[in-house]
Amino acid sequence: MFSLIGLALGIFFGGFTQLTIAQEQTETPQQLEFFEAKIRPVLVQHCYECHAADSKNVKGGLLLDTRAAILKGGDSGPAVVAKNVGVSLLIGALKHESVEMPPKGKLPETVIADFVAWVEMGAPDPRIGESVASSKINFEEARKFWSFQPIIEPELPKVQRADWSRNDIDLFTLAKMEQLGLLPVAQAGKAELIRRATFDLIGLPPTPKEVIEFVQDESKNAFDKVIDRLLDSKHYGERWGRYWLDVARYAEDQAHTFSVTPNSNGFRYRDWVVSAFNSDMSYKQFVKMQIAGDFVAVESDRPYDHLVALGYFRLGAQYYKNSDAAKAAADELDDRVDTLTRGFLGLTVSCARCHDHKFDPIPTQDYYSLAGVFSSSKLHNAPLCKPDEVAAYNAGQQKIKTTGGAIKTWWSVYQTCRCQQPSTNRLCHGQQA
Repeated sequence: MFSLIGLALGIFFGGFTQLTIAQEQTETPQQLEFFEAKIRPVLVQHCYECHAADSKNVKGGLLLDTRAAILKGGDSGPAVVAKNVGVSLLIGALKHESVEMPPKGKLPETVIADFVAWVEMGAPDPRIGESVASSKINFEEARKFWSFQPIIEPELPKVQRADWSRNDIDLFTLAKMEQLGLLPVAQAGKAELIRRATFDLIGLPPTPKEVIEFVQDESKNAFDKVIDRLLDSKHYGERWGRYWLDVARYAEDQAHTFSVTPNSNGFRYRDWVVSAFNSDMSYKQFVKMQIAGDFVAVESDRPYDHLVALGYFRLGAQYYKNSDAAKAAADELDDRVDTLTRGFLGLTVSCARCHDHKFDPIPTQDYYSLAGVFSSSKLHNAPLCKPDEVAAYNAGQQKIKTTGGAIKTWWSVYQTCRCQQPSTNRLCHGQQA
């Protein structure tokens, strides 16, 4: 089966401009006989299951069961360009130069040679019909998807015990309770209130002293002071930053594989997230620094935060590449696309690696466009200091290396010449110790 041929080829040919090709040459009987004997049987046996009009699930928007369809191609461009083997995606797939199709194993070289010859002669094809697959996404309907709707101010619900609520949020809570036939419980005492607030904001219980001070504080803004103190606590960022670190799949190891470089500096990104929460960083800045920190101008007294924030992508999975390097690299790109879109868009775009989405408007072309951006972005360790400090460090390391080499050389000579004379402190070969 040429499963996903149109989609997977997008990794290498995502930017290929789709062409409209017309076969104007007259096909000879010998050429048509070649197609019927050498080409059609292979297409039927290996391709039609996923790339024919009657297929239950057409892959990559690509049909190969008519002449018009095979020339138009799928999501990644024309499958065949008459008399141009180099840009015919079908040939590249058969040769395993881009993707490996059929997925169950490469076809014999003689079969591939037949397809090359067929394209070179102009891809003669007697099959008629205009069965060209189109995207199944109805973009107009997709715009109505709930998560794409603008935020509106909802009307306040009508409740029976409006005097119970202290704010508008209480009204929504009470409306649901009344719908379920429930009644509010008694109001919490001050000891319960400070315990709940403290656990909520910093994830720790209040100290006995803090409870006593709040219970004894009779001022009108007693609870406001508790909230302000908790928001100013360093534990606030630790508590709420943890949720974002889960989104960023924060980890300092790679337990799922081996032979990879450990994230020994991963803690710097963790500390940056905690600091961002504690400093009340705007969400706009929070997003910009993690996606494009290397392009963000330094605007604080911590000039390297914009680089540390890029750990959002650096902390991703690394896979063992000795067995299947291409798949491992594709999986790493998928991790970054998935982390970006889940974290900042709230969408599981990673599904489009294999097919257009069914409900929200995310085609495979968009997925591979994002993957292409990450593919051209190389990971490296950036020094968190000034260039002159880097130069001084490198010079020091070189001096250590040079001195260490000299010591090893001296020690090797000393070990060889054990006949040193104590009285003269000279080596047997006349070298000064």
